[in-house]
Amino acid sequence: MTTPTARLFNQQRRDFFTSSASGLGMLGLASLLNEDGLLAGDSAHPLTHFAPTAKRCICLFMEGGPSQMDLFDPKPRLNELDGQPMPESLLNEIKFAFIQKESARLMGSPRKFQKYGECGMDLSDLLPHLSTCVDDIALVRSMHGEQFNHLPGQLMMLTGSPLQGWPSLGSWLTYGLGSESNNLPSYVVMTTLGRGLPGGANSWSSGFLPSQYSGTPFRNQGSPVLNLENPQGVSREFQKRSLQTINELNQLRYEEIRNPEVASRIEAYELAFRMQQTAPSLIDLSGESKATLEAYGLDRPDNEKGSTAGFMGSYARNCLLARRMIERGVRFVTLFLSTWDHHSNLDRGLERYTEISDQPVAALLKDLKQRGLLDETLVIWGGEFGRTPLGENRSNFKTVTGRDHHPYSFSMWLAGGGVKGGQVIGETDDIGWGVAEDPVHIHDLHATVLHQFGLDHKRLTYRFQGRDFRLTDVAGNVVPQLISDSV
Repeated sequence: MTTPTARLFNQQRRDFFTSSASGLGMLGLASLLNEDGLLAGDSAHPLTHFAPTAKRCICLFMEGGPSQMDLFDPKPRLNELDGQPMPESLLNEIKFAFIQKESARLMGSPRKFQKYGECGMDLSDLLPHLSTCVDDIALVRSMHGEQFNHLPGQLMMLTGSPLQGWPSLGSWLTYGLGSESNNLPSYVVMTTLGRGLPGGANSWSSGFLPSQYSGTPFRNQGSPVLNLENPQGVSREFQKRSLQTINELNQLRYEEIRNPEVASRIEAYELAFRMQQTAPSLIDLSGESKATLEAYGLDRPDNEKGSTAGFMGSYARNCLLARRMIERGVRFVTLFLSTWDHHSNLDRGLERYTEISDQPVAALLKDLKQRGLLDETLVIWGGEFGRTPLGENRSNFKTVTGRDHHPYSFSMWLAGGGVKGGQVIGETDDIGWGVAEDPVHIHDLHATVLHQFGLDHKRLTYRFQGRDFRLTDVAGNVVPQLISDSV
């Protein structure tokens, strides 16, 4: 049953959508009319431009830039040329974060690669658990972009723009499709951080979209959201009456200025009230079987004493909670793991971060598949860029043991949500310097993700400051190889 306050908020949303010049505004209006039984026709997907194959998304963001030639893209020729200089013609117009061009040398990889699955996908020895899932994943080895520093690179990957203030991918999707849950946010963010994220909240911000589409940071223990619980002595009934009074005042303000942010404020208060009952049960894992907890590796021993102490259990718990969230109708979940920025001690760094993440990520894929959720849940794994085939020869480094940033060719993978698994898309050249076949730009990735949710990236727009903006700006093409033949 629709409550009076919900009807009030829906009316506010109708006012906003009908006054908006964006095409998506009319789609939002259609959704609300459908909720009230006032819209004839197909009610299964009232917001989409065509039939979707994905309903939810889990984005596994590996902050810092994982090294593709040590994980996903074997380069025997690079190993043969270890210690040799790059051709000067390739270095002339290239920018690096730290490498000194004049003395830079190629650096091979000590990792061992092997073919796995029916598809025969090559993966590094650092990924023994993911290797058991290769027939469900599409590995893109030909990703590329332009941003070679972390902040603009992360913003580009997460928002489609290297500038701060743009809506994130999760915000665009929840704006376009709404939420399947009444009692949890449509977009949730969880972090396992070493040094933190350069972009901070800009990494999950709604930008110039209404603030209700921003990601909501969750914690995996204690109170899931800070300040969610009532102070001591404040009853739920008292809180309910206070909320009603606040929302009445907000409604008066909305009627005066017609600002959609006031409607977002009303929704935020009401959602927080409902979350007090549902969020604590979400992170209570007592109902999960021992086999499930062991599969994700929640109780793996962790002898690390440094900055990543405790990461083993924390990231495993986040992966399990991601599955529980999408089961309960959360539309978009982002899990951040920081940091893969290995300018030095690359081998040890990769060993540590794959030790943290490989088992729970593989368990998540298998868990989703076993529960029948993978077909409608898109899983994305990757960072803001990759690493250069040149060794990091920063002037103050005594030895070369790491790699610099490299946006010109890197690897990511996707699974579920109508993506065709068991394949490798694109190739890089013999040393992994550039894309040699089937390039996939970040805008292309975003266009394809939206497509899997039934959204045309060219039509998903929002009018801001006199212009229709979109996630893919004025670029981007859907990557047909990623889409399952059965779709």
